[in-house]
Formats: sequence, C-alpha cells, structure tokens
Amino acid sequence: MKCLSRYLPYLLRPHGALRSASCHAQADIISTVEFNHTGELLATGDKGGRVVIFQREQESKNQPHRRGEYNVYSTFQSHEPEFDYLKSLEIEEKINKIRWLPQQNAAYFLLSTNDKTVKLWKVSERDKRPEGYNLKDEDGRLRDPSMITVLRVPVLRPMDLMVEATPRRVFANAHTYHINSISVNSDYETYMSADDLRINLWNFEITNQSFNIVDIKPANMEELTEVITAAEFHPHHCNTFVYSSSKGTIRLCDMRTAALCDRHAKFFEEPEDPSNRSFFSEIISSISDVKFSHSGRYIMTRDYLTVKVWDLNMENRPIETYQVHDYLRSKLCSLYENDCIFDKFECVWNGSDSVIMTGSYNNFFRMFDRNTKRDVTLEASRENSKPRAILKPRKVCVGGKRRKDEISVDSLDFSKKILHTAWHPSENIIAVAATNNLYIFQDKVN
Repeated sequence: MKCLSRYLPYLLRPHGALRSASCHAQADIISTVEFNHTGELLATGDKGGRVVIFQREQESKNQPHRRGEYNVYSTFQSHEPEFDYLKSLEIEEKINKIRWLPQQNAAYFLLSTNDKTVKLWKVSERDKRPEGYNLKDEDGRLRDPSMITVLRVPVLRPMDLMVEATPRRVFANAHTYHINSISVNSDYETYMSADDLRINLWNFEITNQSFNIVDIKPANMEELTEVITAAEFHPHHCNTFVYSSSKGTIRLCDMRTAALCDRHAKFFEEPEDPSNRSFFSEIISSISDVKFSHSGRYIMTRDYLTVKVWDLNMENRPIETYQVHDYLRSKLCSLYENDCIFDKFECVWNGSDSVIMTGSYNNFFRMFDRNTKRDVTLEASRENSKPRAILKPRKVCVGGKRRKDEISVDSLDFSKKILHTAWHPSENIIAVAATNNLYIFQDKVN
C-alpha cells in the first residue's frame, strides 16, 4: 500500500434501511461485519437479529469506475429474542459473529450466532419457477383428481431474480454462557464455538451433539480468575487453534494431544512492567480479539490500548506493539465510570498481512503499516465522507497548544466507537461499522 491515508469512501448506508438515518434505533446498531472468501459479498449483523448481505457490482464497460460498489443483496431475520424459563433469562437476538464458508456451488453458506444458538444459513438465487402442475392449479390449490383429463409436463418459466435465505442447521443447547466467537476449521467439516468458560467443536452435519474441547470452569466458581474472550482456528492446520483470556494471555492448543485441550501447547504472555501497574492494569490487559495472520505464522491480539503481533515461535513477548489511543491512559478513571473501558474492539489484517486495522472512539479507526512502521488515524463520519473525496488523516492533541486540524482529547465523543471492521481478502477495500451506519472505503491506488 503506497499511502495509508489515500482511502476514499464510495458507499454509505444506514443499516436500518426502513428507518430515518437520524434514528439511532438500538436494533439497527451493527454488531459484526464480515467479507466472504472472495470479497464479492459482505455480511453485517445487528442487534435486532438481522443479517444484511451486500453484493459487489460487476464491472461494466460503460461505467468502469462503478466496479467495487456494494449494494444490498439480501436481508433476513437470523435470530429472534428468546426466553430461558429454567434460568429466567432473556436471550437477546443480537448477532455476535458471522462466519462465511467457502463457496462450493451456486449457493452461499454462512454461520451466524447470538449468545446461545448458532445457525447455518444457505443463501441462494432463483430466477425460474415451475409451472404446469397436474395436481395443483396456478394458485397452488389442489385440483380434484376426477377432473384431470390430460397429463401436463411441468415447465420452468423465467421470473424476477429472488434471493432466498433458508436455515439449514440450528446448533443449540450447548452453551451455558454467552457465545463470543465462532470459527470455521480449515477442513470445512467442523467449526468451534466459544463462550466465557468453554469451547465446543461441532460437525456441520450433526446438530444435536458437540465435543467440549476446552473447559476452564473451576470446581468452585469463587476461584474463577479469568474467562475466555475470543478463539480462532489456524488458517491451514486443522488441529490447531488459539484462545485468548481476560488476563491478557493467549493459549495455542493442539487437538492431536488429547480430546480435552486443557493443557496448551504454547502460552503467550508479556510480563507486565511493574512501574506501569495501576488499578486498571488487569481490565485494560484483557484481550478483546485474536486473529491468525493469513500466512498462519503470526497472531494479532487487541487489548484496550494496544494491538500486538506475536510470532508463533516466540512466547515470551510480542514482536510488534502498536499504541491505538495511548492518549486515553490519563482518562481511564472516567472511562471506567462510563463503562467504556469494557468495550471490545476488534482488529483485522489486510490480505497480505502487511497492514493491520482497528477501531477507536470518535468514529476514528487506526491503520498500522508493519513494513514502514507508519500509522494513520482516519474518521468514518457523514460530514467527512463525501463520495470519492479522499479521507484526511486526523490527529488528537493531548496537551499544550492545539493546531487547527487537531482535535482535543477532551472533546472526543466516546459514544461514537468503531468496534467492528473488515478487510477485503485481496484488495484494499475496508468496511467500517459506526453505530448503525456501514462505511466502505476503497484505496485510491486501486
């Protein structure tokens, strides 16, 4: 990538298509964003349990510049609110994660999960319909068999394109705690789902049984010191996965060693600097996201203030540490009081593992170039995102005299936060979720 800041927006849509843009309905807040393996489709899930899929425009000779625009392809209700009568608990419909399966035929498959239930969805197109049934009339009503005098051969007639989403599998009743991660294995036959204390391994064909592969629940819950925060399979080795914890540690597990992976193969932890120890140390060291690089050589983790890159062959410290918003270190007390300190930011790699991206407050998101060590802060907002206008880098002023183009750390809006981002698997196209708006930016170099 020649210049990190040469990103321009070219699509901006409120997630609640039927609501006014100013109405920040709670149900419209985007809770996950995910490109499929080719980047042709982009799925978003929201707090209302809906999944919206955007499809990329095909390039036309008349309008070559329109290649890359994403338009709504399909919208469906994935999860409904439920009630657990045994525990007297409401189960939210909010979509926690979406994961695509590689495309095998004309249909697309994706997994979506709320706090308790994972569903496998099939998204397919129909542009023909059968006509000329013998036992039914055109309205679908059954005909009287005694009135049928001729045998008709049903034919397929063209119709307007319809995109249908149908649930093919429902994987339920396996988690006592809230599901925070799902990850598809590289064998494409199994996937895992992780909650606060356990990780389960599922086969796509079996919905009524899963294998518990990690269980960190202590015999006495008063002895509980950490919870699982995220988990992911290795991109190439189907036996290997990692999970992160609220203590800032990462465990790499090998499913070949034992059926229950309570003993890790590798343990990644950075020793804490005693001089930086404070009341908030444990909270801000909790890892909110963990991602393998596409090559499978590195792991990226996001905690409250930093993004770290770990080499699988070096467990004692990360090889790279990037400060996302170090200027918030002096504001941890007020962030604790307004609960922002518990926000779970995600992080993503670009297609070549050379640039990483993560979100911040004030609708800012950060990019770090691993080769040049340059970084940039960009903003996803309606005011700054005129179509095809290049995004201007933003700077935060901590103290002293503020320059004209800088924003003071005291005037940051903590209600506007970029928690969820996604990067196209092969191109410099990024998707950024800002509350109930989805922004898609494209590198001008393209």
